[in-house]
Amino acid sequence: MSVNHRSVRRPRGLLAPIGLGALAVLSLLPGSLPAAAQPVAATRSPAAAPLPTRGESLASARLAAIRHDPAALKAFFTALPKGGDLHNHLSGAVSTEYLISLAADDGLCIDEATLTAVVPPCGPGRRPASDALTDAAFRRAVLEAWSMQDFPPGQSGHDHFFDTFGKFGEVTWRHRGKLLAEVADTVARQNQFYLETMVTPASDDAKKLADEVGWDPDLAKLHGKLLAGGRLDQLVAEASRETDESDAEFRTAAQCGRPRAEAGCRLPVRWISQVSRGSSPVRVFTQMALGLRLAERDKRFVAVNLVQPEDWDSSLQNYSLQMRMLDYLHRVYPKAHITLHAGELVPGLVKPEDLTFHINEAVNVAHAERIGHGVDLVHEDNWRQLARTMAARQIAVEVPFSSNAQILGVKGADHPFTTYRSYGVPVVLATDDPGVSRIDISHEYQYAATTYHLGYRDLKDLARASLEYAFLPGTSLWQGNPTRDGYRLAGPCRHDIPGAHNPRQQCRRLLDASTKARVQWRQEAAFAAFERRIATTTAG
Repeated sequence: MSVNHRSVRRPRGLLAPIGLGALAVLSLLPGSLPAAAQPVAATRSPAAAPLPTRGESLASARLAAIRHDPAALKAFFTALPKGGDLHNHLSGAVSTEYLISLAADDGLCIDEATLTAVVPPCGPGRRPASDALTDAAFRRAVLEAWSMQDFPPGQSGHDHFFDTFGKFGEVTWRHRGKLLAEVADTVARQNQFYLETMVTPASDDAKKLADEVGWDPDLAKLHGKLLAGGRLDQLVAEASRETDESDAEFRTAAQCGRPRAEAGCRLPVRWISQVSRGSSPVRVFTQMALGLRLAERDKRFVAVNLVQPEDWDSSLQNYSLQMRMLDYLHRVYPKAHITLHAGELVPGLVKPEDLTFHINEAVNVAHAERIGHGVDLVHEDNWRQLARTMAARQIAVEVPFSSNAQILGVKGADHPFTTYRSYGVPVVLATDDPGVSRIDISHEYQYAATTYHLGYRDLKDLARASLEYAFLPGTSLWQGNPTRDGYRLAGPCRHDIPGAHNPRQQCRRLLDASTKARVQWRQEAAFAAFERRIATTTAG
């Protein structure tokens, strides 16, 4: 989870900062549920799952054989095709080393007391950011301040994590295209095939418009005031111009169209508009309206999401109002998608009553199609019915394991990962802010496999899910509800081998007409190649 990087403030929590270990003790999550609380139904019946192919069986055997070999596991998970990253904050996804390099290139300074990047001049108490390129001790201090590297146990991971964005925020807003070039290249080299990443479009002018219009509790009237005189459309146009500039900077930085083009040039990327949930109601509504209108008018944007800590006082106070805002705007902009951070909470971080409704309202009021984090599931009122509803509607949960551990202290058996899966809720693995967390998506897949004893087929389905529930346009390659029934090719391709080089004409028509199906087919081809390499290694 990320914050709005140009307007950061310290959260005023219910309690004093709590260490990771303390939060883990306070947390009562699915791993510690009594047997009576566990669901009866499994994700799918054994009969529903397609039989494993020879390639899948060999990959499963290979994974089992190397479970205690760290080097072999790392190589396996790096090479494994891993779908797309659907929960990714651009500024938090960039490596800290690259942020330091950008700060130096821009001639920024770093405050020695707070280790915050600031504009020049670099007077007393400020050092040139370029010093962090040559002074090893200073560089280490900046790395630790701007990320979770070497974060000391027993301190508040929550506070340190969110504080990092304010420290490097002066760097990230300047170069969206360069940030994307680094992130997209990393995603592609991690054997992923799609990226949805979050940014805040037309941020400053959206705030100005909101403040000029002023709050009106009648949401229809408020929306009308934003539209009056074409002012909201002016913001949409500004956001599109920003994106044009970012695209140009990205192509230059990634050397797209040149002989040494980076892998990220081939990666399909879509933007999600961030909404700063800690802002005033009129600013929140304005950002929501902008993001949804933008998603219907600029195909590069697909959805909106609320960011900033869910446990801030203002976030808690206005949560239900914000869900009602999205309910209204969804009716105005039905083609735009909604994915929401919800349930990124644990006992002790907020009052008990604040744990009981956030996911529910995101799903049943705000029309969320995916839920980010969803950690407090079992504290929700009537949580079993909520899980069944999510399964029936195929509302996926975006799970970034490292982020959940670092911010909330929730991991292993305390994480609701297995509970969601046992109820048939789609689950996709994600990174959240991999630059801050100092991880990559391969780490998250390896953690899932080793912690929850997942087999190769489980991992393959997690990767497929991350494309199935992506906001890519077009018909899916898979039929029905694949989380419930297994991944079976849809009618036009049902007689083809997934990922084959020359699909039949009927299947080719589907691939030509659907962006989603093409990306899914590309992943299936990568799975086939991955399994052939394992078969060759095994035979050798």
